[in-house]
Amino acid sequence: MQFSNKGFCVCCNQDTTFIANQSWLRDHYECSLCKSIPRERALMHVINLFYSHWRNAIIHESSPINRGASLLLRNECKNYIPSYYYLDVNMGTYYNGYRCENLENLSFENNSIDLHISQDVFEHIFDVKMAFSEIARTLKPGGMHIFTTPIVNKNKPSQLCAELTKEGKIIHYLDNPEYHGNPIAQQGSLVVMHWGYDITKWIHEASGLFTDVIHIDNLDLGIRAEYIEVLVTRKSIG
Repeated sequence: MQFSNKGFCVCCNQDTTFIANQSWLRDHYECSLCKSIPRERALMHVINLFYSHWRNAIIHESSPINRGASLLLRNECKNYIPSYYYLDVNMGTYYNGYRCENLENLSFENNSIDLHISQDVFEHIFDVKMAFSEIARTLKPGGMHIFTTPIVNKNKPSQLCAELTKEGKIIHYLDNPEYHGNPIAQQGSLVVMHWGYDITKWIHEASGLFTDVIHIDNLDLGIRAEYIEVLVTRKSIG
């Protein structure tokens, strides 16, 4: 399969040609200029729509990459904080230009972040309820968590694929454990959850916050793919 179309890329803010050389569009429908992929463009489009003043915000992005929305946010937001979780680095300190943060136990103060960003991270977190709670704790009133995670189960219940015992042992519930690429871990990141649309219930039960699920299909913006949903969790002002 190969197809291409002209359009506008919201990650490099240029007229471009989007090109797909494989049928799996989520990873292979690229901007010919910046090499962004559909979920990155969908995320950036939603940020522009829902938090248009992001350039002046305090933004924390967990596990960014040097491309697409991550690169645009880093280059144009003066208060952009990129982070990875390094097991042997103290929380809240910087290593190789990135702050060390564990989403299950963030070192940020209460009500200190305008916008949390994560791209395909929450399918890899063992204690997702704690992570959603920590996101809510550290968001300022009026702040948002805008993120992607594959909604593979759609209207079926979310499926736990693995869990971590108190002793630190991983229990696998799939015959063939699934791993996704990780820029700081050669073995990749274990998939812990196959999310369904009931992720919004998980978020509300953990944090009290409500979440919108945004689905965009727009070839002019190069946004068409599998599992293209963007989620927007909001912390109320009052």
